[in-house]
Amino acid sequence: MALYAISDLHLASTGEKPMDIFGEKWSNHDEKIKENWIRVVKDEDTVLVAGDISWSMNMENGKADLEFINNLPGRKIFVRGNHDYWWTGITKLNSMFQRMEFIQNNFFVYEDYAICGSRGWILKNNPKFNSHNKKIYDRELIRLRFSIDAAIKSGFKKIICMIHYPPIFPNMQENEFLEMFKEYKVDKVIYGHLHGGGLLNIFEGEKDGVEYILTSCDYIDFTPIKILD
Repeated sequence: MALYAISDLHLASTGEKPMDIFGEKWSNHDEKIKENWIRVVKDEDTVLVAGDISWSMNMENGKADLEFINNLPGRKIFVRGNHDYWWTGITKLNSMFQRMEFIQNNFFVYEDYAICGSRGWILKNNPKFNSHNKKIYDRELIRLRFSIDAAIKSGFKKIICMIHYPPIFPNMQENEFLEMFKEYKVDKVIYGHLHGGGLLNIFEGEKDGVEYILTSCDYIDFTPIKILD
């Protein structure tokens, strides 16, 4: 039973948002995801999906994209991305599928690891950061702490976090997300959101004992990457 990760599937079953407008690499990307996923993931494996799952604006359309993922091998665990407007109440989401689980203030278990997370948000050093962004930023911090605290209270010592927005860049400037990962001695952080020119700003590797792994679809060639055997 291996653990895999991927993010930024950007599915659009309705055809409203063809991804090839972002370059030839994205042409028929849903078929690439399906083919590669089936090739590497077994049904007994678990796949972490770090946000930007579907372009749909509501659950009526988004359900088709969730069904697409549900029909792929493995158990799946999700956090929300900035484009996941279809994301409804967490209780409803977690009642929809038997092997698809959604994180918001809660956590799930993979062997002896707790899988925690939140959407995250743009960081305070971003020029676009304003009072509106601060409210969302603070809320995501609270959700992340609720998620990790729930795991700690249940006795878990090994923690993997998913966060859609990158919590770290090559300058490794400190922020509250990094401080929280360090505080709780998180083992690994899975993140996404970066594409195209944004991939010039990636950080992968270890900082303060925490391993950071980027899983944006176009960065990992639309193939879930193995996190743990």
